[in-house]
Amino acid sequence: MNNVDEVRMLDLLIQQATYGLSDEEARELAQLESASPSGADNSIELTAAAVSMVGIDQSAEMPSHLRAIITADAARYFDEQDDARRAATPVVSGGDTANTGSFWNSLGWLVAAAACIALAVNLYTTRQGSEIAAVPTPTPEVERVLTPAEQRQQLLASAPDVTTAAVAKGNVPEIEDVTGDIVWSDQAQAGYVRVRGLPANDPTREIYQLWIFEESQGDKTPIDGGIFDINEEGEAIIPIDARLKTQNPGLFAITIERPGGVVVSDRKRIAALAKNET
Repeated sequence: MNNVDEVRMLDLLIQQATYGLSDEEARELAQLESASPSGADNSIELTAAAVSMVGIDQSAEMPSHLRAIITADAARYFDEQDDARRAATPVVSGGDTANTGSFWNSLGWLVAAAACIALAVNLYTTRQGSEIAAVPTPTPEVERVLTPAEQRQQLLASAPDVTTAAVAKGNVPEIEDVTGDIVWSDQAQAGYVRVRGLPANDPTREIYQLWIFEESQGDKTPIDGGIFDINEEGEAIIPIDARLKTQNPGLFAITIERPGGVVVSDRKRIAALAKNET
């Protein structure tokens, strides 16, 4: 096989690894391989495959021991190839033909050497990337929002100063069977109304409002504890929304007011009362 055929075979191997070959080109490659003294060594096919990887980011540095092994193996392989070709190439006087052959040999095998190094680096970086990808990404935990009932239980378990007031009927004749309790913690400045038996309200017409009476203030200046609705679900648990800091509540009142609530209640419609029993 002459130098032109060798270069052509290398070109077809590269094209086979990158774009594929037509039937005619595949037949041509088979003929060249059969005529090749090296029998179309498999390492050339690996070299051609590496050429397709040119342009891949190979920023990861190869370990020194791996680079030394690749360099030594490449040098030994290409020295053997050069020895075989020097033995098979006749000495030609005049220098032109010999120089041409040397040029083509050097060009073809330099391309192959560069491609081999590219292949080795790509295999190393691909393996590194696979190892990183194999580590599962932890799924962030989404904190579950507690229900009012769970929040109430948490307050009872964590606040040592929780007081309890039993809910009873107020001055509205048609509301008879109202029960429940109101818990409160001065330390946490938090509490919950748990009530059953209040009629469901129409928010466009009326709303329930809680009032907190401190023992030191009497019944003249109750603290607004927030407004809430009652639906048809039965028992309701409502967080207390005290508008001012509250200390030692002795009495709670639930009144029926106009939509949006009021600043001062006339207390004409007290749906329920709860006296602190603690």
